[in-house]
Amino acid sequence: MEQDATNFCIKSFHEEGGKGWDAILAAIKKLEGKHTDMMKAYGEGNERRMTGRHETASFDKFSWGVANRGASIRVPRHTEQQKRGYIEDRRPASNMDPYVVSAKLAEAICF
Repeated sequence: MEQDATNFCIKSFHEEGGKGWDAILAAIKKLEGKHTDMMKAYGEGNERRMTGRHETASFDKFSWGVANRGASIRVPRHTEQQKRGYIEDRRPASNMDPYVVSAKLAEAICF
């Protein structure tokens, strides 16, 4: 089963002066709190694919990191350097429904 990462950003992630970075960190914290619920909607077979090895995060444990392909949420290096940009959710499987994943991200971060 392949991985189909989802790049995600909202307007506040692009604010200058460190505000974008603060918004990104706040969003990551919200995503951590919704990890179990979100995994149910992120495609079938994730529990087999997400072993924590081979550039996958662990199915049962949320993680994030800069340029970390083994994390649930990967923050691109340029996002950290510029303190604004986007994040990458590496948890969705290739058989995910992109509309469901987008809705889950928006629900967790924006509402």
